[in-house]
Amino acid sequence: MPLLSTTGRRVPFALAALALTTVLTACGDSDQPPTTPTSSPSEVTVPVTAATVEVLDAGSEPREVLRMNLPVGTTQTATLVTQAVVSQQIDQQPAQDFSSPEITIPLSANVTADDPTAVVDLTLSSMTSPDATLQAALSGADGSAAGLSVTDSGAITALRLKPSANSANAARAAIEQALGQAVYRTVALPDAPVGVGAGWVVRQQVSSEILLDQTTTVTLTAREGNRLSLAVDVSQTPQSPVWNLAGDAGTLNIDQYVMAGSGNLTVDLSLPLPIDGQMTVGGDQAYGDPDSSSVIRQTISNSIRWES
Repeated sequence: MPLLSTTGRRVPFALAALALTTVLTACGDSDQPPTTPTSSPSEVTVPVTAATVEVLDAGSEPREVLRMNLPVGTTQTATLVTQAVVSQQIDQQPAQDFSSPEITIPLSANVTADDPTAVVDLTLSSMTSPDATLQAALSGADGSAAGLSVTDSGAITALRLKPSANSANAARAAIEQALGQAVYRTVALPDAPVGVGAGWVVRQQVSSEILLDQTTTVTLTAREGNRLSLAVDVSQTPQSPVWNLAGDAGTLNIDQYVMAGSGNLTVDLSLPLPIDGQMTVGGDQAYGDPDSSSVIRQTISNSIRWES
């Protein structure tokens, strides 16, 4: 999603609430007819902010530098399942549901370049959702493509999106949200030698409607050859106590921001996608009108699951 414009202009709280609602629904417009195709399905490349890695504990012997090995021709099939649950309340008004339904995306991965960064082409097919409206939208999205640029540390530096010619807008948005969530739940590996029991911290800026600093704490719980079992804890904090709303719509004070969670991942150093794992990140947020006592409250839970 685009970064917000900066402005000091303040507007009535009702407009600020409308802007926030627009943000919550931007990743999936329920008013869009599910069978309407996008007008020009061109490929879009989304840069991913760089991650830094700090080792906290090198773990037990034997230790070695962990590196991905993804030569051209490497293939893999995996399934990605995501869901976003969002509840929003303005003052004492009834809470509203802005959730994104669960989506299951089977992925076929193929490494097409590997010098110096691996280029991973993804084909999406037979996508499903328990939500009837989204399922109808997904019917024309088979054959959509995506891609990842992956360094030898496992860090993703770019996400490519190319919807099929018959992709409905709702399907395109749901796929973009799911893959974006997956990208920022990946784990970069340290440059230093580590063994079982090792712990490291990955720091990364998340470019959403609010600029966030994300901290991911990783523990290597087990290793069998190329297969790594990782315990993961994630937390996010806003870079500023003020939210500059998009479209020069004004500002909101960030009175509360909790977004944290945990899970586990199993990765194979010879495959581009996780082979197993699940993670849930969520929390409560509150945004206040700087000119009144009105408050927008949100409760969010984002979940992701990998299957092979």
